[in-house]
Amino acid sequence: MSELDTSETMIEVEGLSKYYGDFIAVEDLTFSIRKGEVVAFLGPNGAGKSTTMKMLTGYLAPSSGTAKVCGLEVANNRSIVANRIGYLPENGPLYEDMTPIALLNFFGDARSMDPSTKKERIAKVVEQCALQTVLSKPIGKLSRGFRQRVGMANVLLHEPDVLIMDEPTAGLDPNQVLEVRKTIKGLGKTILLSTHILQEVPEVADRILLINNGRLIFEGTPAELKGESSLDAWFNQQTLAA
Repeated sequence: MSELDTSETMIEVEGLSKYYGDFIAVEDLTFSIRKGEVVAFLGPNGAGKSTTMKMLTGYLAPSSGTAKVCGLEVANNRSIVANRIGYLPENGPLYEDMTPIALLNFFGDARSMDPSTKKERIAKVVEQCALQTVLSKPIGKLSRGFRQRVGMANVLLHEPDVLIMDEPTAGLDPNQVLEVRKTIKGLGKTILLSTHILQEVPEVADRILLINNGRLIFEGTPAELKGESSLDAWFNQQTLAA
């Protein structure tokens, strides 16, 4: 893992909760992520990972608590925060009739990027996500792994400070998983990525946030998680294996 810059907190969550009537989706989450960290948000399906990410990106309003990105409270600064975040939802929508290069140009124009900046940024994200061989192919005809990389290039286009990725390797074959992991590790960004696959965590993450039933039950490094014998029985009951 790259050396961390501990001087700046990029994501700060305090007492974050989301309720739907009597149902608790997320309750009293508190954590922070420093600049340059890659943090895995680990937990079984339905644990509250996606709900938390949607609150961090402003897609959902919390029932209580606060979420800050780059020092800005998300609830009160949604448009500003949106420009500081790159959000890749699970199975994010792509225009399948478009080619990757057309898609990137389209979203560059939608973000009102000037032509020279747009050209420079497209060249950069194409390199970062290794899309050179598929730029002129319809997205609908690409493999799932390449489609995921197109989505990643799109969220990187505006050069966000923070990346939030929801299950970025879901549904990929082993070779595609390795390629996406390689891409993530080479980005050099502050990243929060969710996964339900325990084995994936040491390959990509500096630190783990383990969530279950909407509550944080562990925070630490992959090595520290391995040393937590009290969690052995919990892991045996969860669907955290690939």
